[in-house]
Amino acid sequence: MSKIAIYPGTFDPITNGHLDVIERACKLFDGLIIAVAKSSGKNPLFSLDERVKMVNLAIMESQNIASKICVHSFENLIAEFAREQGAKILVRGLRAVSDFEYELQMGYANASLNKELETIYLMPSLQNAFISSTVVRSIFAHKGEIAHLVPKSVKEYIMGLKWGELSCISH
Repeated sequence: MSKIAIYPGTFDPITNGHLDVIERACKLFDGLIIAVAKSSGKNPLFSLDERVKMVNLAIMESQNIASKICVHSFENLIAEFAREQGAKILVRGLRAVSDFEYELQMGYANASLNKELETIYLMPSLQNAFISSTVVRSIFAHKGEIAHLVPKSVKEYIMGLKWGELSCISH
């Protein structure tokens, strides 16, 4: 029986920190579903389609893991999405102690909605521990360099977007 896990997130945009967690999860599981949340309540900078495209670009850049991954978008509760996909494991990244309280609370909430669902927490490597999508968006909004924070293909995609096409820059 193969073990399939889900790594959910907004990925607004996907970062090297996310990719680090994805690569670690691929060592532990037979397959990984990267679930890109619509998250309209978070008012993402990039559209759902753009975020899915960036995740796919980042995954294609990492040939050693691409065969283990599929990317889906979702709008419902992650506990329900996991049930629909037949997955019983969620992967979440923890960068710092400040992430832990929120992630623990979400893990308990998801388990209350889907009794078969377990959440495991993976840390990115030290070099990626400070990276968040919020940091990337802030640097990008101020026209700073993001090449060291996101996969090359994602940077090229973001830089190819016209500023006027972006829904909001002040995140």
